[in-house]
Amino acid sequence: MHRIGFDREKYLALQSHHIDARRKQFGGKLYLELGGKLFDDLHASRVLPGFTPDNKIAMLAELKDDLEIIIAISARDLARHKMRADHGISYDEDVLRLVDGFRAHGLYVGSVVISRMTEDNGNARAFKRKLEKLGLKVYRHYPIKGYPNDIAHIVSDQGYGKNDYVETTRDVVVVTGPGPGSGKMATCLSQMYHDHTRGISSGYAKFETFPIWNLPLDHPVNVAYEAATADLDDVNMIDPYHLAAYGKQAINYNRDVEIFPVLNLMFQRILGTSPYKSPTDMGVNMVGACISDDEACREASRQEVIRRWFAALVEEKRDQLEPDESDRIALLMSSLGISKLDRAVVEPALKVARRTQAPAAAIELPDGRIITGKTSPLLGACSAMLLDALKTLAGIDPSVKLLSPEAIEPIQELKTQHLGSKNPRLHTDEVLIALAVSANVDPHAKRALAELRHLRGCDAHSAVILGPVDRGILRNLGVLVTSEPVYQTKNLYRKR
Repeated sequence: MHRIGFDREKYLALQSHHIDARRKQFGGKLYLELGGKLFDDLHASRVLPGFTPDNKIAMLAELKDDLEIIIAISARDLARHKMRADHGISYDEDVLRLVDGFRAHGLYVGSVVISRMTEDNGNARAFKRKLEKLGLKVYRHYPIKGYPNDIAHIVSDQGYGKNDYVETTRDVVVVTGPGPGSGKMATCLSQMYHDHTRGISSGYAKFETFPIWNLPLDHPVNVAYEAATADLDDVNMIDPYHLAAYGKQAINYNRDVEIFPVLNLMFQRILGTSPYKSPTDMGVNMVGACISDDEACREASRQEVIRRWFAALVEEKRDQLEPDESDRIALLMSSLGISKLDRAVVEPALKVARRTQAPAAAIELPDGRIITGKTSPLLGACSAMLLDALKTLAGIDPSVKLLSPEAIEPIQELKTQHLGSKNPRLHTDEVLIALAVSANVDPHAKRALAELRHLRGCDAHSAVILGPVDRGILRNLGVLVTSEPVYQTKNLYRKR
């Protein structure tokens, strides 16, 4: 059974109270830069079992009467059609998804800021028009020459003063965005500058879950964050400013530590004095105080590092990249004393692949049982694995066929003779549809289908790189799937 390592209810109460206390410290508005994912913090839910993906949004809902949201997006990301890999959507689409998600939780989205706006960026101008037609207020922030080092220019009418001032009506203003580099911090500081010129009291705080400042540097939860950001060259480190100011170790990451002297000067220019002695001081993260089972979180984090390593290997294989990211994560694995074989589903999948000389897959059920799937004329390896896993969870005799050849063959005929598919085997989506249809007349299929919810959080591994259909279906089911960096065929063109 999956062990719970995080106290969700304690977190919701403690975090919302701490944010409210920080707002009262400034006696006016609080601009809260919120990093990481909001509705679907899947990384946090994986490394902190019990931290549900919507924890942050539930915490914000505790403050909703005093809170409004600004969504920042970089014009540069709009120009290059930057994508969110976890959802397979572009950053501009994610802005709309965020607005819908916030509104569904009763939270007020006041406006959108397009940062780093330039006149020659047609994509950004078009997106601004689109948002305005949808009834959203849109503000423009511009590139600032000498940012972030020329403090005198930045904190002036030609720097932050040149940006549009975002009109806000509530005391806690959460600034978030689709991903890193969206301009969240710059939006907060720009607002503080404008507030100061208008005689409005305001302050800044940062809410990022990772790294967790009051866990050791080498704690697997913090190491897992470093693995998650290996493509950004982020490195966790002891906050030297916090150590000097308080004589206590606190963990932060290199970008916040590097930028802190500049931020400190900006605060002094804007406010007359800086409220913070260290980058850790800026944070309002109470996650570390809500870990209820340290060993459960350690083990979950070790598994996450291995998953990140496999993901990096596959991306490097797919895009013909140098192994920079996977090498960094491999070093982190070494520091934790783990290898790929510490992922329980890897060896069973590879063993079946070696025996059958064909793609194979394995999944670990919540009770620790491992179910494998092999390639057959009717089913792909993941489809076979999925059916056998559901059958096992439902307690159905292994000899029972959930889908008969008579049910599968018409689907194969449709695929190959009418839809132009060269692969007659059923993918996971086709298997689930066939199973759902069979459930109307077959009690075994109905029982198996009812077990889908128990796959969420299960680990799985494939001996070959999965296609987009199988990968997407397993992700939607909540299965934590990894793949060997090996293609099933030698074709040059592949769907992503």
